[in-house]
Amino acid sequence: MQTHKIAVIAGDGIGPEVINEGVKVLKKIAELDGSFQFEFEFFPWGCEYYLKEGRMMAENGMEILSGFDAVLLGAVGYPGVPDHISLWDLLLVIRKSFDQYINLRPVKLLKGAPCPLKDVKREEINMTFIRENSEGEYAGSGSWLFRGKPNEVVIQDGVFSRHGCERVIRYAYELARKEKKTLTNVSKGNALNYSMVFWDQIFREVGKDYPDVETHSLMVDAASMFMVKDPARFQIVVTSNLFGDILTDLGAAISGGMGLAAGANLNPERKFPSMFEPIHGSAPDIAGKGIANPLATVWSVSQMLDFFGHEDWGKRVLDVIEEMLVENTCLTPDLGGTAKTWEVGDRVVEKLAK
Repeated sequence: MQTHKIAVIAGDGIGPEVINEGVKVLKKIAELDGSFQFEFEFFPWGCEYYLKEGRMMAENGMEILSGFDAVLLGAVGYPGVPDHISLWDLLLVIRKSFDQYINLRPVKLLKGAPCPLKDVKREEINMTFIRENSEGEYAGSGSWLFRGKPNEVVIQDGVFSRHGCERVIRYAYELARKEKKTLTNVSKGNALNYSMVFWDQIFREVGKDYPDVETHSLMVDAASMFMVKDPARFQIVVTSNLFGDILTDLGAAISGGMGLAAGANLNPERKFPSMFEPIHGSAPDIAGKGIANPLATVWSVSQMLDFFGHEDWGKRVLDVIEEMLVENTCLTPDLGGTAKTWEVGDRVVEKLAK
């Protein structure tokens, strides 16, 4: 029997609540299938760990995680711990150390999901964002000079390597070819006259190997406008770290809200573990109330199943989410329901069993 070893970092705020439901779903699927199983190990890392230990994860945390097939992450961030510490000392350390250079974010309006856009058909919002995930604007390069003095200066560098840009752009082209979809490149080459001109150049160069793929290029400000006014024009989208971060949150807003926003951080070569996470954040204001929406975590679990080659189960999980949205009888308050977090998870498991 095939065994998938999963490191679980539930994290902060609502993280443990939603992660419990994701683990519940994976356990049930393994039980129903019988040809594979999941082996979970839980790690108490995050902001509470930081407040006790002075660090977001164990000193040998990356060494520990390297022995797993994947990481399931809840959320990081909590009052009293600066956001740049919670982000840079856990999430970004994992992404960068494990070379998870592909951030895969679905922006799909499921049946029954709320949409704030007027007169938009469900099938018109069906995008996949390929976001560069290891360098770019989030490379962490720069300087802080003359700190606290009147002539204080900060310099934040964007780092765009040919290797880093080409591999994420090629991944997007390959996906567009495989799924027979259009590919839209989003940049800001008119203002960022080094990094984005370089990015656009590589997009054109790589495109010569894919003459069968229909391509489009947009400035990020135009892309954000068209995501609202004409979302049907986007199918596969490739963009840099910062722009992808912002546009996918806009995507979540038009496709059901953050409670349905899933994300995968992939090392496609599988030299290192990949990481799967809901991207709604730790939401400390509702932590412990049992009203957090676990469906983003369940969708992330679907992505994990796809990555492990269990695409049939990945699709079934997504179908179940859609069924629940249409039924509208067991949803959390953010989707207009009254169900508790665990009740939603129980209903997912119940439907999978059928």
